[in-house]
Amino acid sequence: MSTVSRTADDQQAIISSYRRYLSKGRAALGEMFGGDVEEYSSGAWLRTATGRKILNCGGYGVFLMGARHPRVITEVTRQLNANPIATRLLLEPQAARAAEALVQVAPAGLQKVHFACGGAEAVEAAIKLGRAHGKRHLVSMESGYHGKTLGALSVTAKETFQSPFRPLLPEVSHVPYGDAEALDRVLAQHPGEACVIVEPVQGEAGVIIPPDGYLRAVEAACRRHDAFFVLDEIQTGLGRVGHWWAADREGVVPDVLLVGKGLSGGVVPVSALVATPEAFGPFDKDPFIHTSTFSCHPLAMAAAQGAIAAIKEDGLVERAAALGDLLIPQLRDIAVRELGDRVREVRGRGLLIGIEFTVPGLAGDLLLELIGAGVLGNHSLNSSTVMRLTPPAVLTDADVDFLLDAFRYAARAVLN
Repeated sequence: MSTVSRTADDQQAIISSYRRYLSKGRAALGEMFGGDVEEYSSGAWLRTATGRKILNCGGYGVFLMGARHPRVITEVTRQLNANPIATRLLLEPQAARAAEALVQVAPAGLQKVHFACGGAEAVEAAIKLGRAHGKRHLVSMESGYHGKTLGALSVTAKETFQSPFRPLLPEVSHVPYGDAEALDRVLAQHPGEACVIVEPVQGEAGVIIPPDGYLRAVEAACRRHDAFFVLDEIQTGLGRVGHWWAADREGVVPDVLLVGKGLSGGVVPVSALVATPEAFGPFDKDPFIHTSTFSCHPLAMAAAQGAIAAIKEDGLVERAAALGDLLIPQLRDIAVRELGDRVREVRGRGLLIGIEFTVPGLAGDLLLELIGAGVLGNHSLNSSTVMRLTPPAVLTDADVDFLLDAFRYAARAVLN
């Protein structure tokens, strides 16, 4: 049997296993994207089972520092060979070191950390922390995305995801994103009772950027009505938008900041809740009130330390800002030139980039053509008209040229 046919047989076997043991829908999605299987990754690139090299501008914001960054791999390997999973009864040093490293780069005033394994877990922790303060009325934004566990789903304002699982948490309001006056009106109806959760840029809604000053107005409304202010930076934080935190752009300090995706270093999943001492009080007092077996597990703590160190040492925040300033206008120019009024807008901050179309289905078609041209992008869970790009901040000049050439090719091919 030839190598090519054996590879094809292996791919079909994997698709069959997905269909039988994981999800028929996921198998169908994989087939739609060509049925190829990723096998190896390094830096900005991944390699498939058929030997294709693909520039990874996807991953939903995880790979800010690319894949297998040496600093992260070194920290995780060292920990793997020492103590990968802790007993949870004795103190474990990597948790303390990771918490200190995260606090040092967080907005001033956020000094307490709770670690989890995924973004939705961090959201759940924030909802529970708010409730512990008596904040039982949840307020989130229309088209916001905060995860799909039951509490997180309650504040993820998308009918498609919510309807099969109702009833969800009670006392939830959704207000228009970017409308601070609408938020103020809702909070006025629930003085001292509300927990507000908001993204500084709505990623899954299609990279929706609010008006300047919006986050400051949200913070002011929360203070005015004694609401608990949770800022979800799971996708935007740690340099993705060209600042350490999107909150830094407006000088905002929430009660709780949610962190994830890039904190993993693209190696070991980890998320976090970072809070003011006052907000963290209920968790601070009782160490068993909110726990998880794998919270603070040493491998994740090593990855988090390596990720933060890599961002600092490689200047990835500044690099993300510079690459965004370079890429966004050039992508806009190509999109408008090749697709004309089929493009509504190309927008973004740093390396969180959205391309919105006026024609139904064009976002998915372009995503497929782009993969065929050797670049992986993202769809948007809350917007079928937006294709997203979340490139790593380790792109070289040659990588940038490859991305722009591939985008130009895909934009032309999608019309044929």
